[in-house]
Amino acid sequence: MLFILTFLIAIGAFLSWRSARQKVVQENNPLYARSAGLAAAVGVFFLLATIAQAFTVIPAGHVGVVNFFGIVSPRTLPAGINIVNPLANVIKFSIQTKELKENMQVLSKEGLTIGLEISALYRLDPDSAARVYQTISGGDYEEIVLKPQFRSVSRAVTASFQASALYSSERERLGENIQQELSRIVGARGIIIESTPLRNVGLPSQLTEAIEQKQRADQESQRMEFILTKEKQEADRKRIEAQGIADFQKIVAAGISEQLLRWKGIEATEKLAASNNAKVVIVGAGKDGLPIILDTK
Repeated sequence: MLFILTFLIAIGAFLSWRSARQKVVQENNPLYARSAGLAAAVGVFFLLATIAQAFTVIPAGHVGVVNFFGIVSPRTLPAGINIVNPLANVIKFSIQTKELKENMQVLSKEGLTIGLEISALYRLDPDSAARVYQTISGGDYEEIVLKPQFRSVSRAVTASFQASALYSSERERLGENIQQELSRIVGARGIIIESTPLRNVGLPSQLTEAIEQKQRADQESQRMEFILTKEKQEADRKRIEAQGIADFQKIVAAGISEQLLRWKGIEATEKLAASNNAKVVIVGAGKDGLPIILDTK
């Protein structure tokens, strides 16, 4: 290991420096003085390198798992500078959100083949990193656990849905069901599933055409129903308007009497007779004794 190597070199350099110093004192030879200085510099350099082995830097978005000769510490190292046993091996795991994309052919409830394009947004649980390292070969949980389970769950959940239902908002429920089932299975292995968005659902062309025809027929039926409702409302409006006019005429006719008409005729005659226009008034010649007014023009 690097720690042992740098430590041994530092010890060797220290011994060389000590030997050279003794010869400098005994023989007062400048050559031994230069050798002592070089040995001291080498010793200091490798001593610092040895001390540096006691520190490890965990990048942002990662955690460290400490393995000391097969003994794995359950405590993970957070991001930043950490003090560790120089003889231990530190394995870094990313806890950032990643995306797994899958394109697969699955069967619907009625046995139709559906093209499914789906993603899984996932991340590693920081507290489970040590257990993942211990229980999964090489800590490669994506290839060994997540991918196979993601494909299996997607096929199983899709098989419980009608193909026609996936043409509508049911596809959102499909994604939610896949997320819940996948989280239940891989959550115990320290994998957190954030979401499983559906990018595309490819239905058979015959089914797509049939669904679109049905939707067009439904839309046409709704349009005709709207037109009939509008025409009925217009007929009701005209019927109410005609009834109102008839009621008005009945009220007006009931309020007109022979005496009222004769009185209105007298008032009109008085106004015409008082005007400055040239006219001829024949008294008593009209119906009911009302005067007849002739314009001389």
